[in-house]
Amino acid sequence: MDYKKCASEILAAIGGKDNLASAAHCATRLRLVIADNSKANKKAVEDIEGVKGVFEASGQLQIIIGTGTVNKVYDEFIALAGIEAASKDDVKKAAAQQSPWYKRAVKTLGDIFVPIIPAIVATGLLNGLLGGLPRVFPGIADSDIYVLLNIFSNTALVFLPILIAISAAKIFGGNTFLGAVIGMIMIHPDLVNAWSAGSGAETSTLWSWFGLWNIQNTGYQGHVIPVVIAVLIMCIIEKWLHKHVPEMLDLFVTPLVTILVTGFLTMTVIGPVFSQIETWVLSGAKMLIAIPYGIGAFFMGGVYAPTVVAGVHHMYNAIEMAMLAENGRNIWMPIATAANVAQGAAALAVGVKTHNKKTKSMALPASLSAFMGITEPAIFGVNVRFVKPFVAGMLGGAVGSVFASILNVYATANGVTGLFGFVRLQHGQRHSAIDNIF
Repeated sequence: MDYKKCASEILAAIGGKDNLASAAHCATRLRLVIADNSKANKKAVEDIEGVKGVFEASGQLQIIIGTGTVNKVYDEFIALAGIEAASKDDVKKAAAQQSPWYKRAVKTLGDIFVPIIPAIVATGLLNGLLGGLPRVFPGIADSDIYVLLNIFSNTALVFLPILIAISAAKIFGGNTFLGAVIGMIMIHPDLVNAWSAGSGAETSTLWSWFGLWNIQNTGYQGHVIPVVIAVLIMCIIEKWLHKHVPEMLDLFVTPLVTILVTGFLTMTVIGPVFSQIETWVLSGAKMLIAIPYGIGAFFMGGVYAPTVVAGVHHMYNAIEMAMLAENGRNIWMPIATAANVAQGAAALAVGVKTHNKKTKSMALPASLSAFMGITEPAIFGVNVRFVKPFVAGMLGGAVGSVFASILNVYATANGVTGLFGFVRLQHGQRHSAIDNIF
């Protein structure tokens, strides 16, 4: 393969070096940020020898070349373009700057929650295993080892506000330890545990706004968005203080004032207001999914893939986290899993049926990736290109979501969907709708 020729043709097809904002590569793909997408000819890129597929994701033009080969093409590419090599993070930042404000907001949510997912996956998987063990070994629930492991299994959810606060502080550019303190304040032991308050535990007034609005001394266990907003405000205050407080006083004044002001605002305004908004959003999502006979689930399963195309699917992270924090049951994960596996199946069908070697070499690996929970190669590289497979995948995801809803399937964590997601799935009492159908 002529790596320089391949790189030269790619550069010409995307509109030349003047239309290139940034470039990086991963194990298999060139990741390019284009200044003006209308000047890039994706069809011409697809026809270049050595290119196995092209798709757009997260504001990037991703050109699939293959393991090993991509490194050599990339070296020639940046030499021809006259730019410096960039990291994947640099390219992501460059792509984010060109995105609409709502996509940047959704991406920010994703950036906050994605680093927390391993902790949720670990404890959620353990929670799921512990939930099934008593069915196989009835007496194990009374054993010391079970009690000990049960403590491990819910720790991440119990202290979720602290994890979110630390991650949010990193994203918003604040001090992570100050962020952790805000998270700790919101679940302080002197506050009535939110789950206990929801079960009828007695609370008292923590603060009163002129006798018109009484704030109860309830913690924020089970809440997500209030923590994010609180840390955002904290970072804004901290940055302002760093700029205006004299350096000799900064170490003492800035942390103190930041915690005092943010803590007060959080417990008297931000927490109460945004926890109520979050409750409404969560209730709305649950009501939609729970529409009888799986109608709501059918709709959600069908539109999941288009939200991936639009790049706004990271917003589901907040909903999933809130569901888990509320009662340990993530009813969104089965819907996402059905939608992703369906897109993988559609790509697999294309790979099996096509006689085009390039399409087959793209579709088969992409389908496997989708079955593992990473759908972008299947959606952008195969299904959207041919339209019909994408629509078929939407229908398959919708139907799968109906069965998940009727059988009351839920997950004990969030994160990776697909085949790996199945190990975190359980089911509760089935909906009465299934009896009416069968």
